[in-house]
Parts: sequence; structure tokens; C-alpha cells
Amino acid sequence: MSTFAPGASFLLVWAAIIFATLPGSLPVPFRPALDGTPKALRNVPNTDVNPYGANFFLQWEPEEWKVDRTLEMARDAGLGWVKQHFPWEDIELKKGTFWNDQLNKSTWEKYDRIVALAQKYHLRIIARLDRPPDWTRKDNSRKEAPPDNFQDYADFVEAVARRYKGKIQYYQLWNEPNIWPEWGNKPIDPAAYVNLLRVGYEAIKRADPDAYVLSAPLAQTTENSPRAMEDLRYLEGMYKSGAKNYFDVFLANAYGFSSPPDDPPDPNVLNFQRVLLLRDIMVRNGDGDKPVWFNEFGWTAPPAGFPPDKLIWGSVTEQQQAEYTVAAIDKARAEWPWAGVFSIWYFRQDGHIPSDRADYYFRMVDVGFTPRPLYQAVKAKATSQLRAMSAGDYQETNPAVVINGNWHYKRDARASGQGFLESCSPGDDLTITFRGTDLSLLLRKGPDAGLLYASVDGGLIGKLPRDPQGRSYVDLYDSTEQWQSRAVVAEGLSNGEHKLRLVVGTDPRPAVSANTSASGQCAAGGNLVVFDGFSVRDTPDWSLSGLLAVAGLLIVGILLLRWRRRSNLQKPAMPPENS
Repeated sequence: MSTFAPGASFLLVWAAIIFATLPGSLPVPFRPALDGTPKALRNVPNTDVNPYGANFFLQWEPEEWKVDRTLEMARDAGLGWVKQHFPWEDIELKKGTFWNDQLNKSTWEKYDRIVALAQKYHLRIIARLDRPPDWTRKDNSRKEAPPDNFQDYADFVEAVARRYKGKIQYYQLWNEPNIWPEWGNKPIDPAAYVNLLRVGYEAIKRADPDAYVLSAPLAQTTENSPRAMEDLRYLEGMYKSGAKNYFDVFLANAYGFSSPPDDPPDPNVLNFQRVLLLRDIMVRNGDGDKPVWFNEFGWTAPPAGFPPDKLIWGSVTEQQQAEYTVAAIDKARAEWPWAGVFSIWYFRQDGHIPSDRADYYFRMVDVGFTPRPLYQAVKAKATSQLRAMSAGDYQETNPAVVINGNWHYKRDARASGQGFLESCSPGDDLTITFRGTDLSLLLRKGPDAGLLYASVDGGLIGKLPRDPQGRSYVDLYDSTEQWQSRAVVAEGLSNGEHKLRLVVGTDPRPAVSANTSASGQCAAGGNLVVFDGFSVRDTPDWSLSGLLAVAGLLIVGILLLRWRRRSNLQKPAMPPENS
């Protein structure tokens, strides 16, 4: 039995209401943000990211202005990721040859342009690497089939990773190897795919140790035949063949078919939540610390009367398509701490998919650049949800962080989330938009580190020291290396939205050897800046106006309590019950 008097419990409830209505709330370490953004400093790397991405077909677009316009619309919709195919057959025309004699130009040219335009719009690329050229096989009856010699594939992916080091960090190795025709006319064989995955993984790591390898997404299927293997069974086979050691991110397909996103998982059903069954297999095989990203995700919305025999992905209305997509991402981000990027299938195509095919109606944007309801729903959600981060702790990959200049994403087990952002170039800057009163940074200090100029809302920060030019700064120099060093850069701001700007400065101290830098890639000098994350906090408003507001609420609470007691006293006594 409770020992609290009725009035005391009422006051406790009222006190909770008072604190909830203060202009700022008491700081709660590692609490999730209130706007549906990722939980603070998740234990699973590559999950504190912009969750909105899409699949693109930019390699088929002959006009550069259309590529530019497509990516501009993606940026405007709040997307952060471009899932883009880099077909092997289009790049390495002969063994070791990346030149088109007929066109008299490099086969890299098209893809260099796509990468540059993605960077222009602050979009990061997930590169899909497959579809071998004919010279790699004797049997070319299926263009999707793997090469006869897996080392040829390893050489190709290594060439791609070397060329785009520092520009592309995520690579998908193959696509849907559990079905025909993606594995050609060969028997479906998880062990064989793991061998291909292994040589590709090792090649990418040789070229770029900071890159992440994504496993091939598995086709959602319950079929077990010479042409297909159930995705759950295939994944078990991959783990038995040692796949765990050869990918960093598990890539899953997550079509919704005709079911809403809350339709529960069932081994005999194809739906969005089927990914939970794949995740269970990962956990049972000791891979629970890896993130899951979503390769092809969404619902198709053909018009009424579309031939039923063509509805291989099911069908929903356009309104349902928009609602289900946003609801599914919200659900996953709230309930699945291992969920990362959702690449919607698809953003826009160049006309190669005709309107009599059901997959035409997955699109976010029409061929002629008319946005569909799906585009508008994602834009409304993403641009509001990701605008600013509220109280919580976040990684450098968080969408509130916008970088400009020569920043590079790096991997290091000493960093929170096993990664960080690095720059050695004075003038490079990044901004963080947040909602709160206090902000601190997670940084690395060391003998090779320099100065980081800081300003909030365009003004100097009073608590920080200033250089001879009057600029406020954080000094990252220390005689010994210190990872995850926390620096408070703003306190006592007004409750609301703010923008922090950080600029890499020039350190006036004598230059030091680059051998001591975090990545070993900075030129000699003391300008290294390592940004490892940030924290936002709210503090109570103890100003006169804030205290008056509290006092007013307390008075109202007392009056309500007295009124409640008086009402109880005036109630007539109840007659005793008959025994």
C-alpha cells in the first residue's frame, strides 16, 4: 500500500507538469531526441545517419543537366544518399582497360561526373558493383552472371575503390545472388557467393581501409528450387561459409508488397518486416553489432485496373505508398536501433522502364520531373525531422552536420561509433543545427592538432579564448594523443534553434610530422582537426521570467489542490452498504 497521501500524489503529478512546461528541461544523458531522430551515440555504427536515400539510374542519363536536376530534387527532398550502379561492363572494357576507343575518352568520365554532382549537392553515394563484361566469362547467356575468375572481380572493385577513395565510402558487392538470373545459369550457392564477397572485401580494404563493404541484398523469396533459394536459408548458408568476416553492413531488400508496414514477420510471407527474420539470423551468428541498411525498399502504386498478372510486387494506392513509406522509416528508426539508410526504390528513371510494367510506379519523381505524392511525403518528413537535433548525443555522420571543403570520413576503433571526420585544410568548415541551450563537441587532441574556430548564430562564443584577430576558438593541441575529448562550446543559449559553425584554423605553432596524425594522410603541419560527434542539452531557465512562470504554476497548483479538498469535504456521506 502506498504511504503517500492523496494530496501529496496530486502535488507530485503537478510538479512533473511544471517541469515539463519549463522553457528548458533538465539534462538527461543519452536520451533519444524527441523528433524521431536516432538515439544518442548508438552502439551500432553507421546508424546515426540521414535515413533517407533512393536508388538512381544516372548512368543511363545522356544529358548532364538532367543528372544535375535529379540530384538537386533529391537534395531538396532531404535525401542524403544516392544508391548508384557502377556496372563493371561499362567501365572495364578489356582486362585493365578503362578507355573507350570508339568514343576516344575514358570510361571513368561519366562516373566521375556523377560523383562530382553528388558532392555538389552534399549527397553520399552507395556504389553497387556487379554485372561483368563479356570478356570475363565463357557463357554469356546471362549478363548478370559472375565472372569465371573471381580475381578479375577483385581487380575491378579495387580499381574503383582506389579511384574514388575519399569520395565514396560504401560499396555493395553483387546483387541478389540467391535467385536466377543474378547468379546466371549456375546453381544457387551461398558458399560460392561468399568466395566472391571475400575477394571483393579484401580488394576494397587494400585500396581504401576507410571504406565499408555492404553484402549483396537477397531477393525476398520463399522459393527453393534450382532457380532460387529462400533468403532466410541462403543467409544461413552464407554464415556457415564464413561471410561474417567479409562485410561491414548487412544490406537487405524490404519491399512491402500489398501489406502495411506494421504487418508482422512470418517466414511464409513477403513483407517489410521480413527483415526481422534476417536480423535474427545475424544475431544468432554473432553479428548483432552490425547495422542493417535497406537496398530496395518501398511499395508500388499502379493505377486502378492494372493487369493482376503483372502485379508481382503487389499494389497499393499512391496515398498509401506515401504513407507506408514514411511510416515504415519512422517505425524502424524508433524500434530498430540497428537500422540505417533506407534506399527507396526508386527516385526517377530516364524512360527505360515503360508504363505497362508495375515497377514503373515505384517512382518518387516522373521522367519529366513531376514529383509524385511519395516525393512530397518524404520531403515534408525529412526536411522537418532532420532540420535540427534536440537534446541527445550524436555522431559526426548525423544529418544535422553539413560539411564544406576537404573533410574526409575515417574509420578508427578509438573513435566513438568507430569513425570520425578529418580535415587538415585551413578554411574547411562544418555547421551543426540544433535545438537546445548547451552544445559540446567530441574531438581528438594531440601534438599534430590545430585550432578550430567556432561561432554560434554568427556571433563569437564568450566562454572560449580568442586569437589576436578576436576569433573564438577551441585549441586541440596536446602533447599526448587524447581521443573522445569533450569540449563545451556553448552554454546558456536561449531555448530554440541555433547554428554552430566550425572552421579549421591555421596553427601558429611549429609544424610537426604527419606521421603522428590520426590517419597519416595529413601533410606536415599542425592543422589536423578530428571531429567525432556532438551533444545537445537543455537546461532550465532560471531567469526572472522563468522563475515567475514557475511561481505562477505553483500558485495555480495550490489553488487547485485546495479546491479539490474543499470539494471532497462538501460531498454528502455515502450510506453504509447492506450487509
